[in-house]
Amino acid sequence: MEESESRVEMAATSQSPADLLVCQRILDRPAEFTRWAAHHDQLMRAVSVHGRLSEQMVALRSTAFTLVHRRALFEYLRTHQVPELKRRRLLAVFYGCADYTNAVLVEHGNYVRSSSSYLCTQHLGEHLMRDPALDEPLSLYEEWYTEYFEAFCDVELAETVEERQACLAQESLKPLLKHRVAEARRAILALPLSPQEWREVRIRRPTGDTQRLRALGFLAKH
Repeated sequence: MEESESRVEMAATSQSPADLLVCQRILDRPAEFTRWAAHHDQLMRAVSVHGRLSEQMVALRSTAFTLVHRRALFEYLRTHQVPELKRRRLLAVFYGCADYTNAVLVEHGNYVRSSSSYLCTQHLGEHLMRDPALDEPLSLYEEWYTEYFEAFCDVELAETVEERQACLAQESLKPLLKHRVAEARRAILALPLSPQEWREVRIRRPTGDTQRLRALGFLAKH
């Protein structure tokens, strides 16, 4: 917890706007800091309960996946600037008939706490456990999960004929994207606990005169 709290304090002076905002919100509000500390302590206990370092590393990877998932809904609402009526519909998918205002507040609180814990999890994995899985492999997992989650939400929110037509490709790709995320999770959890690149990371890294080309829309990524 001491290492995690230090990481949050360091992020509060970060040049990254996203890190700065969530960590300042945690540190500037004592009640919110208490909630985050309790939330983060529970996550870390699920890691520290294991007696062997190798088991702790795998548990921390699993925790990182959970935090990626918890951040996804609010991140989608934030980055896509979803209109209020559609926000209501989307939150109803995850919260049922819960009060809309309360659902927004709950989801924002989850996002702030999970984002702060995600920073700490990456820091613990990279700098204390020296786990290569929580560097580029985790970043790639987050990218793929985001693609799947965006496709899911876009399809859920499609209402007009034009919107549904625009989402046909995403609708058909959803099973593939979901499978890719599941396979990535399995592969990352199974990675050796010593520095060794995941094949998916290695083949995406530019080498020699090869460079990654600019993607032309959603389908160009695949």
